[in-house]
Amino acid sequence: MRTLLRLAAAVSLVLALMALAAAQRQAPGSPPEERTHDVRLPNGKMQQEEILKADHQRDLKDAAHLVELAGQLKQELEKNDQHVLSLSSLKKTEEIEKLAKRIRSRLRR
Repeated sequence: MRTLLRLAAAVSLVLALMALAAAQRQAPGSPPEERTHDVRLPNGKMQQEEILKADHQRDLKDAAHLVELAGQLKQELEKNDQHVLSLSSLKKTEEIEKLAKRIRSRLRR
């Protein structure tokens, strides 16, 4: 049960970090960052802006997968009467950890 609570807390933390990062990226009135390499793509859009959009889409996709895995893990833990963790549950926790780290690393850039 403690594992489930820790997992829920980790998922909540990741989602909160994603929301915070999105707010910081779009904060109105914040001074623009100095960029020495403002590169425009052939379609006229800023390269850095397109990279941020792609990262955001990957973060959303990974967060949705993270929530799905957490739900599956919760169901497995609830239906298991024994106090041992199955191998599939352990693999899910490892995948959840990898997703959370991947999202966190993209948000820190």
